[in-house]
Amino acid sequence: MHRFLSNNRDELISRCKAKVAQRPRRAATAEQLANGVPMFLNQLMRTLEAQENGELDESFRISGAAGGDAADLSEMGVSAAAHGKELLGLGFTVDQVVHDYGDLCQAITDLAVERDAPFSVDEFRTLNRCLDNAIADAVTEFGIWRDVNVALQQSADEKERLGVLVHELRNYLHTATLAFAALESGKLPIGGSTGAVLRRSLSSLAALLNLSLAQVRITADAPDAEAFSLGLFVAEARSAASLDANAKGCTFSVDDVDPTLGISGNRDRLLAALLNLLQNAFKFTHAHTEVALSAYAQGDHILVDVKDNCGGLPSGAATRIFQPFVQVGANKSGVGLGLSIARRNVEADGGVLTVRDLPGKGCIFTIKLPRRTLQWP
Repeated sequence: MHRFLSNNRDELISRCKAKVAQRPRRAATAEQLANGVPMFLNQLMRTLEAQENGELDESFRISGAAGGDAADLSEMGVSAAAHGKELLGLGFTVDQVVHDYGDLCQAITDLAVERDAPFSVDEFRTLNRCLDNAIADAVTEFGIWRDVNVALQQSADEKERLGVLVHELRNYLHTATLAFAALESGKLPIGGSTGAVLRRSLSSLAALLNLSLAQVRITADAPDAEAFSLGLFVAEARSAASLDANAKGCTFSVDDVDPTLGISGNRDRLLAALLNLLQNAFKFTHAHTEVALSAYAQGDHILVDVKDNCGGLPSGAATRIFQPFVQVGANKSGVGLGLSIARRNVEADGGVLTVRDLPGKGCIFTIKLPRRTLQWP
């Protein structure tokens, strides 16, 4: 058999490639075949030749004994394991790993029948032993690395979920702390707008703490969308953000809003997105400059702009600033999730969040939502 395989090596490899190409979404690539069919075929020929020469130890060293040995891979097992890992990296499935070796077995059998080449029972047993060991080692390695990749992805997802929870908790606590400090001065009534900010922040903290880490605000089922006044929405954001403005020593300007304009969605989620943008603006804007908030209609949409004076974004930052855990500014006090959370909150209600860089000046973050016209009695 080893002479037959050697004489027909190129033909067998060509047939295997053709079989691979016939399967959906597959193509025989150099990467796939590096530790695959050609190497296995060479090892199979050497195994058969050693067996024919009575060198059984050498035959088993190359291909392994029947049943294999996971603790001490044979030469064939090592390359088969590498082949399984390569196929995982190329996005293939475990059944495709098995098919690669099954293709060669089928090609050998078909060609032997066509050429009327008789093989002994022992040679067929050796062929089956080699195929069995190679498939087992390739599938085992494929499974090991697949499990590693799944674990890494789950770890990254859990890290992001935990980061979102911590970020939202910190935002609510920050607002509540500023509101309490303002009330503690004794100059503001507890029943006024600052007291309302404190109450809402504490209420949001309590609600968030009642959720499990697997059901944080972004992924939890949201209440049904409601239509509400854009003007009142902006006023609520203004009350909360004014505390940050005072703490930073910045000017905070808010344009008047047309009272007939409305938006719809999860009010708390959208407010959290807007407050994230405002807190981010106060965090990075230069001291004693201005942060501006404006909301207005443009065609069938409502635009809410938050403009700061941060000096502009670093080169290329606008394309990655909304990615989780990305921080492009000099201030690294946060975890890099605020803008990612804001974008997902806005998108959850059919909106869009974008940023426009003003080089040397600052940025304008814009929330774009479908417009709703309020009906007044």
